[in-house]
This record gives sequence, structure tokens and C-alpha cells, in this order.
Amino acid sequence: MRNKRTPKTAQNLIVRFKLPVLALAVAVATVSFPVTGYATDNTKKQLEEAKEKKEQSQSELEDTKDDIAEMNEEKSSLQGQLNSLNQQLSEVSDNLEELEEQIDTKETEIENTLAELAAAQLKEEEQYASMKKRIQFIYEKQNFVVMGMFLGATNFADFLNQNNYIEQLSAYDRKMFNQYVETRHLIEEKEATLEQEKDQLKEYQVKQQAEQSRVSGLVSQTSGTIKQYSNDISDAEEKAKALEDQIKAQEQDIKKLEAKLAEEIRLSKLAANSTWRNISEVTFAEGDRALLANIIYCEAGSEPYAGKLAVGAVVINRVLSSVYPDTVVGVIYQNKQFSPVASGRLALALADDKANADCYRAADEAMKGYSNVGNCVYFRTPVPGLTGTQIGGHIFY
Repeated sequence: MRNKRTPKTAQNLIVRFKLPVLALAVAVATVSFPVTGYATDNTKKQLEEAKEKKEQSQSELEDTKDDIAEMNEEKSSLQGQLNSLNQQLSEVSDNLEELEEQIDTKETEIENTLAELAAAQLKEEEQYASMKKRIQFIYEKQNFVVMGMFLGATNFADFLNQNNYIEQLSAYDRKMFNQYVETRHLIEEKEATLEQEKDQLKEYQVKQQAEQSRVSGLVSQTSGTIKQYSNDISDAEEKAKALEDQIKAQEQDIKKLEAKLAEEIRLSKLAANSTWRNISEVTFAEGDRALLANIIYCEAGSEPYAGKLAVGAVVINRVLSSVYPDTVVGVIYQNKQFSPVASGRLALALADDKANADCYRAADEAMKGYSNVGNCVYFRTPVPGLTGTQIGGHIFY
């Protein structure tokens, strides 16, 4: 049976911790805790991690907002480029329509010119054939013609008139032939010029079509980029909203942890001013030694012997304090007090009895009532503002 708690001697009744006079609210808000009270290592660690996560989320949110602003700026710039490209595309399309009209006009002119050339060629051929017949008749029948003119003339003047008529007829044939030849040359030159202009227009049309294709491609590419920016902005805005919700949740977690920490500080103050038993009043159960040695192993396995003894002393100090459970099992397995319990490390250590000789020696000394950290009931890795007795990698307070 465990001994019931009995009044302690005057020198063992009450042990008070010397604490600086700081407001509890300031201690919670700054997480500096210059020994205004005591809190578990696990709670402080959780609070620090929660605040770090909130800061990371806040930083990520600011970066995301900056990204959104940059993407919106780039999107606006691209929209301006797209408007300019659409204007260029409209101008190129208008040029192409005008060129197609000009080409159609040139083709019509060429067709008309070819028709004129064909008519001129036909008339030339007819005129040439008539003239050829007249010349042939004159050369073949010139004696008959001359004789007819001579015999048919009533007088010499009449003969001269008929001869003059023949000469005028020949001169007219020659003149008309020359005119048709000249007309044919002009039409051929005009045809060649029109063909050249038509080729130039078609060449320019090809260039305009290539430009239209290029600008159209840029329009399509820019439109696609703008759409991608819109999608990216939408995704970033969703991410920002999620981060804002996450920050709100983290703030709630921080408030809960701060409230929990404040409660632990209250309990630590209470422990400092509570009734303490003497070690002689404690009856240890079977298995307490192995349990204490293995929690020492989990919390201070790599620490020097003094650090191992200090961890054992903290556990026993809690057993002695009226604020905490009055058994080794109750203290070690108290909810959310020792992190190796929650993580499962203690269970694994106990299964194979990982505790070494120094851990068992430290457990034995602590269970005899020896403490190298006074009445400290908490320990943790150092944090700014926390003072106490530092042994190895822990501060005991």
C-alpha cells in the first residue's frame, strides 16, 4: 500500500520558486517566459511550431499576393499587345482584300487587252490579205491595168487621175498596215506591263498572306498566354484564399495553445507553492525503476550523467508535489507531459529495455531523493528568455 500524504516537517513543507514579476499575458504573447511560471516542454514546442507555421503561411500568402500582382500586370501588358496585334491583323486583312480587288481588276484589264489584241490581229490579217491581193493584182495585171487606164482615159488628165487614185489606194493600205502593226505592238507592250504588275501584286499578296499568318499566329499565341495567366491567377487566388483560411485556423490553434500554456504556468506556480512530501513517504511499485530508467533513456540518453540524473529528479519531484500524480506511472503517463510517451518511443524502449547502466544509476539516485536541480518540475531545450539550471542540452526549471 502507498503511504497516505502526511504533514511534512517545517523544512520540507513548502518550497517556493523565485519568479520575476511579469504579467501572465505578456509571457503568453511573447513566448519568452522569463521564469514567470512553468510549462511543459511539449506545449512550448507546439506553440513555437504553431507560430512558425503561421509565419510561414503568412510569408507564403504575401509571396502569392505578389505573384498575383505580377501576373495581373503581365496580363495587362499582354492584353495591350493583343489589341495592337489585332489592329495589325485587321490592317493586313484589309490590305489583302484591296490586293485581291486590284488583282481582279488587272486580270480584267488583261482579258480586255487580249481581246483587243485578238481583234487587231484579225483586222490586221484581213487588211494584209486585201492589200496582198491588190498588190498581186497590180503586179500581175499591171500591163492590162495600164492599158485599160490608157484606153479608158478620155484624155491624159483622166489617165493621171486614175494613176493617182491607185497610188493613194496603195498609200492608204500601207498607212493602215503600219497603224495596225503599231497598235499590235502597243497592245503587246500593255499586256506585258499588266502581266508584270499582276505578278508583282501576287508576290506582294504572298508576302501579305505570310504577314497575316505570322500576326494571326502571334494573336493566337498571345491569347493562349493570356488565358494561361488567367488560369494561373485563378489558381493563385484560390491558393491565397486557402492560405488565409489556414492562417485563421493556425491563429485559433495558437490561441488554444496559449490558453493551455497559461494553464500550465498556473499549475507550475501552484506546484511551487504546494505541499511537498518527503521521499520517505513514497512507496515505489514494481516496475517503477525500469519505467523511470527508460524515460531517462528516451529524454536524456545522449546527455551526460548529470543530465540523466536531472531528468529522473524532475519525475520524482512531481511525485513529491501535491499538484501532480503521486506515482511514477501517473507522472510519466500524465496526458501530454512527456513527448516519448505520445510518440511511442517509450513503449519501444521498454519493450527491449533500452536503458543503459547510467540510466538505471540515475533512476536509483533519484528514487532515493537525490536531486541536482532542486525542486524543478520541468525541463526543455533552451529558448530565448527562459532561465534556469542548464545541464547539457536541457534547461531545468
